[in-house]
Amino acid sequence: MKKYDILLIVSVIILSLFGLIMIYSSSYVWAEYKFNDPYKYLKAQGIFLIASYFLVYIIMHIPYKYYYKKANLILGICLILMVLVLIPGIGTIRNGSRSWFGIGSFGIQPSEFCKLGLIIFSAKYLYNNKKELKNIKKGVFPLLGVLATVFILIMLQPDFGTGVVIIMTIVVLLFISGVNLSFFVKIGALGLVGIAGLIVIAPYRLKRILSFLNPWSDPLGSGFQIIQSLYAIGPGGLLGLGFGNSIQKHFYLPEPQTDFIFSIISEEFGFMGILIVSSLFMIIIYRGFKIAMNCEDYFGKYVSFGITFGLAFQTLLNLMVVVGLIPVTG
Repeated sequence: MKKYDILLIVSVIILSLFGLIMIYSSSYVWAEYKFNDPYKYLKAQGIFLIASYFLVYIIMHIPYKYYYKKANLILGICLILMVLVLIPGIGTIRNGSRSWFGIGSFGIQPSEFCKLGLIIFSAKYLYNNKKELKNIKKGVFPLLGVLATVFILIMLQPDFGTGVVIIMTIVVLLFISGVNLSFFVKIGALGLVGIAGLIVIAPYRLKRILSFLNPWSDPLGSGFQIIQSLYAIGPGGLLGLGFGNSIQKHFYLPEPQTDFIFSIISEEFGFMGILIVSSLFMIIIYRGFKIAMNCEDYFGKYVSFGITFGLAFQTLLNLMVVVGLIPVTG
């Protein structure tokens, strides 16, 4: 008999349905102004949500070992899509990044598929080369080469936030697979140098860091978004202003239905809303890690752990940006 994690499934359904409701609440003002249709984003999100439920049902019935056999093909397709999205006329530019395939308001980011494809490929590689991982050049460098290729393609868009999530996920997979600890010290130092280089070649990133340290130094420029986010979170109090009563979504907080939707949740539902949403994410992440621990083979462990950690890290990254603990990543 197949055994499903009911708590995981229920948590995902509740969180996604609440997300659908908050997409409407946070976007209807902007959607009515720009498209003369307050339900514009609600309908788009609803279509994707229904499609995702069908997709989840299908994937639940595919043995995960099938991905082991097709790991190279999956990553290959993802890399092709990552290259195609960079071609003008094929990929579309949104908010300064050429990272979307889409028609009109509908869009799909190939980098989201690449996250999963790279995790599956890395899980297969680590499973097949477990003995070679003690030798950094022979066991680790080939995987780092693949990771570097994916990161470069992402930075050509550019999408620094997604790049950070992918790098951290694969590095943590290497860590749990038993790679020597000294390797992570060296790669950490290299990463700091790389981040400094990325800041130098793109001055807007330096502005974001400076605005993080003191957003009010440029309140109408680089510090505007985080200030408006804090203005949304602050008045929320314990129970919030009530559903639909956000003030910041009235053209103060830029595009509140996307990366900063958590600010609107906090404003309308207060600390209790934050607690409920965070708890649902914690349940999903906990169950994911438990599945990884209980998996019978290392490929399954690596895949489930990688997907769960990627979700956990991206969630944490988003929440830290929204409350001003780290700079806006982009």
